[in-house]
Amino acid sequence: MIVTKNIHFAYGNTTAFNFPDVTVSKGQSLLVTGGSGKGKTTLLHILGGLLRPQSGEVFIEDTNIVALSEKKLDQFRGRHIGLVLQQAYFVASLSVLENVVLASWLSTGKQATQKATQLIEQLGLKDQLHKLPSQLSIGQQQRVNIARALINEPDLLLADEPTSSLDDDNALIVADMLAQLAAQYGTALIVVTHDQRLKDRFPNQISL
Repeated sequence: MIVTKNIHFAYGNTTAFNFPDVTVSKGQSLLVTGGSGKGKTTLLHILGGLLRPQSGEVFIEDTNIVALSEKKLDQFRGRHIGLVLQQAYFVASLSVLENVVLASWLSTGKQATQKATQLIEQLGLKDQLHKLPSQLSIGQQQRVNIARALINEPDLLLADEPTSSLDDDNALIVADMLAQLAAQYGTALIVVTHDQRLKDRFPNQISL
């Protein structure tokens, strides 16, 4: 699970954010919405350990990641946090399966090929395992992105505008997959978006 307390972040002397406290339990989901400039992506980066707040605490399970050294934070992020970005970045020369397996190897030193295969097939991409990412549609690429983020069964899954580049049908499919897989793996899911199509898909919401 994830719990935040009194997070404050500022960009210089001009833009400052005081974020509401967040609590998301294992297998639960939270939708974070808000207009441009409200700090949605800043909050996501703080929750993922990519930015450090000026003050406040971010507990993932029992670890306050704000207090970790850079080295320990990098290690913790690889093992406990999954990230789904708006645009998926793949190793172009590797197949779909190899890209997902690579994520497991980089984090654990082991190639979880069987697990990666099962996850990709569960996401409806059985026939795409050995294709290059460039041969897939945008919606299919986002599913591979989800598989890669979940391969290490993270405690926290963060999705940054995961549906903004998708059409209506694929946006709802991806949103449903995120919620279902988070529940299945016991992962706390936080989706940060301005996509109004997702408001009916996530009962737990906050607006910045």
